[in-house]
Amino acid sequence: MTETIARARTALEALRRYGAAAQVHVAARVAPGGKIDPRRLDADQRAAHGLAWIATTVAALSALADWAEGLTARHRYGDAEALVLALAFGEYAAQMLGGLPISANEYVRPAQLGLAEAARELGTDPAVAAFVAEADDPRARAALIAHVRAGGTIAEDMGDETIDAIRAQYRRFTVDKITPYAHQWHLADALIPDETIAELAALGTFGVCIAPEYGGLGLGKLEMCVVTEELSRGWIGAGSLGTRSEIAGELIGLAGTDAQKTQWLPGIASGTILPTAVFTEPSNGSDLAQLSTRAIQHKEGGWRISGAKTWITHAARSDLMTLLARTGGSGNAGLSMFLAPKPRGSDDTPFPAEGMSGSEIAVLGYRGMREYELMFDGFAAPGEALLGGEEGQGFRQLMQTFEGARIQTAARAVGVAWRAFELGYGYAIERRQFARPIADFPRVSDKLAMMLVETIAARELAYFAAREKDKGRRCDVEAGMAKLLAARVAWTNADNALQIHGGNGYALEYEISRLLCDARILNIFEGAAEIQAQVIARGLLTNRN
Repeated sequence: MTETIARARTALEALRRYGAAAQVHVAARVAPGGKIDPRRLDADQRAAHGLAWIATTVAALSALADWAEGLTARHRYGDAEALVLALAFGEYAAQMLGGLPISANEYVRPAQLGLAEAARELGTDPAVAAFVAEADDPRARAALIAHVRAGGTIAEDMGDETIDAIRAQYRRFTVDKITPYAHQWHLADALIPDETIAELAALGTFGVCIAPEYGGLGLGKLEMCVVTEELSRGWIGAGSLGTRSEIAGELIGLAGTDAQKTQWLPGIASGTILPTAVFTEPSNGSDLAQLSTRAIQHKEGGWRISGAKTWITHAARSDLMTLLARTGGSGNAGLSMFLAPKPRGSDDTPFPAEGMSGSEIAVLGYRGMREYELMFDGFAAPGEALLGGEEGQGFRQLMQTFEGARIQTAARAVGVAWRAFELGYGYAIERRQFARPIADFPRVSDKLAMMLVETIAARELAYFAAREKDKGRRCDVEAGMAKLLAARVAWTNADNALQIHGGNGYALEYEISRLLCDARILNIFEGAAEIQAQVIARGLLTNRN
């Protein structure tokens, strides 16, 4: 079994050489002279984003090898874990050699990047070739699913009693309080009940990363990942409740004045203050430099905010807005961040504040908090609302939170991927056709095997990014990789699980119909897949991290 780990380390060396060759070839096309040419980068996005996907895939395999070694040290590594490792290495290496998917109908192939010779060398590397041959052998996938059908599990303990206890606690809560009710909440387009929010608050969900002196748990991003993953396994809405608290807590913790920290952080940590993030505008999604909502100082004190925002989650039931607005000239330097309090709305009067109105956006999935378009017309914010008491720092302050937000989104995607696997597997065992469970058919069991393998790969990459963040390192590239891969895995798992359900999967009464809708948003929010690939490519080409 440990022989598989040794081969994985050898294969990683070859895969990293291939990734390095890809970086050299792409750099020659978009960064001649060592400096990125923005026009060349935009014109040759397929090559740059292909590089991002190659690097992401290698990073995921590296994280899996670390996972396997950690399990070995704890005497938790067995035949099933060896199968996961071998299938991941074989399948991902085969994709890099033949065609690595960068979307549902786009692939990056070695010849497109000038890597035909590098691919030939990779394909003939003995360790890589052996893994590809194993992945091509249907017996490996069949053996993995046979292990699960026999009641076997894949080791998931992390060698940390605290984190393992957190996982167990949140898994119990999710099984009891979220999973049995999530689908009916979704179908009714209902808000997550206040009682559930109170129970989550009692667990410390909204203050996981907030410092203890402000009432939080003072834990790291890795613990936050585990909490988010387990809640999202029940419903992405539950896993996302803490996202706005995480963003607000990090904004205030990093950039707030002492008075702002004292005023807001204890309430956020306790769940008595529900924040919402108010950044996106109708005409400006990822292009924040064009943001037009304006905040002006009022002659009688305070600020007056006017403009339009869209895709604002949990806007009506929130108490505090982290709101990005323009206080200066054009571009990112003119942006400032505000901590703008608002009265909590109700079903009858969702936006009771003067100078603020909104309308709900009907959505396919990701329900439980509701999405809104907001209009501000002279909305009043107090003078002390300016984050850090300094104008023109909003973009920089927001960028400081993107790493954590993308790591958390990767964890949300992992939770969704797990649930999709559970639903697909459960249906395949129960559904009988031609006098046997459909799990007996290779095309079904093959899907399930790779759903399991890729979920673990995405999870371990998310954990790796979280650990890097917890070490205090810049990790925008790693966070982008984690989000990029996990979002794809969540979607492919949901799509395959629905396929396993057949026609029943298309019926609203079946939970998998919700999973498909929930999974689709993960490739869009917190930075679309294309934006993530662009961030990763830029980081690699400038050796940023």
